[in-house]
Amino acid sequence: MEKSDENSKKSNYNDQDAIVVLDFDLPSLFRYDEKRVTSNAFLRKLIHSAADAIIASDMTGKIIIFNKAATEVSGYSKKEAMGDLNIRDLYPPGDAQEIMKKMRSHEYGGDGLLKGYKQMAIRKDGITIPIILNASIVYEGDKEVASIGFFHDMREAKRLECEIEKMQIQLLQAEKMSSLGKLAAGVAHQLNNPLGGITLFTQLMLEEYDLNDDAKSDLLKIQRDAERCSSIVKELLEFARQTKREVKLQNINKIVGRTLFLLRNQSIFQNIEILESYDNNIPEIPVDIQQLNHVFMNIILNAADAMEGSGVLDIKTFLEDNDGMVHITIADTGTGIPESTLPSIFEPFFTTKEEGKGTGLGLSMAYGIVESHKGKIKAENRPEGGALFSITLPLKNEAQFLS
Repeated sequence: MEKSDENSKKSNYNDQDAIVVLDFDLPSLFRYDEKRVTSNAFLRKLIHSAADAIIASDMTGKIIIFNKAATEVSGYSKKEAMGDLNIRDLYPPGDAQEIMKKMRSHEYGGDGLLKGYKQMAIRKDGITIPIILNASIVYEGDKEVASIGFFHDMREAKRLECEIEKMQIQLLQAEKMSSLGKLAAGVAHQLNNPLGGITLFTQLMLEEYDLNDDAKSDLLKIQRDAERCSSIVKELLEFARQTKREVKLQNINKIVGRTLFLLRNQSIFQNIEILESYDNNIPEIPVDIQQLNHVFMNIILNAADAMEGSGVLDIKTFLEDNDGMVHITIADTGTGIPESTLPSIFEPFFTTKEEGKGTGLGLSMAYGIVESHKGKIKAENRPEGGALFSITLPLKNEAQFLS
């Protein structure tokens, strides 16, 4: 038996062409595997820490990659996205198919690519947001197996665009106001003397001559119109900022309260409920008290006119977190401001009042005063009805901005 086994083994060895011995360096294999694991972990971290939303799906639309930014942009959690969410749900109806067509068309960045494409995306809450989409098709050979998209949220960029546009409008408005202010000052000074003469000689004629009733009536009309012109000239001078300014630290709550004290006993306010909410934590700020009285008085009187003497006037002062500004809001329950005229209400000589009831300079002067205090003033319509004027004034000023 032993000889037979030995002969059998020899026979098996003779049947083989060669024997290969593989000597594996196990530590090297372990290092290779460790590098692979590390590379995969780094790739996952790279994807999930990217600033833009990264979303990949297979060709059925099932999501297979959904990073942290994607949850912020879409409102879906990673668990929701990797579960039942389909990539088509992130676009308006039909847009996902249109995007795939564009990726296959070679006209939007290359074969299987879509670059810098402006698109709307739909969040979980149903809100549509603007994005810039960079996407590509993933291939295995010639077969499409997946698609991946980089979603750049454009909401902040759009907000900044709006802010820049508003600033440009405000700069143009300020430049217009400055030019008109100089013009108004010159016109006002030129008109003062002849108007004074008209008023004076009209009064002398009324006092020194025995006139019939018709003549007296005509002269009184001349006098009234001349006095009205004098009032307009006075407003022009104020608009041109020719009055002396005194900037001191003042309590904004007291300034608003003082304006209301002067107005609340007038007949137009008898049926108007006045709500006041003052933030007592507001420090004193550097302002011209007389000029701000003029601003608040003008806006409050306009609110009373809009409510036709009946309604609610709501005035608030408050601080916002860390914006360095004092906020004052004046809201009414009147008819609001026509949307077509809203962009023009701070322009000089623009008025919606009947002829003879307004010069169109009140809000222009208010705008100029607030701007000269390095503040901002804006007007809008409230959803519940009525107008809302918002004024912001800086808590501190590095220089005496008024002189």
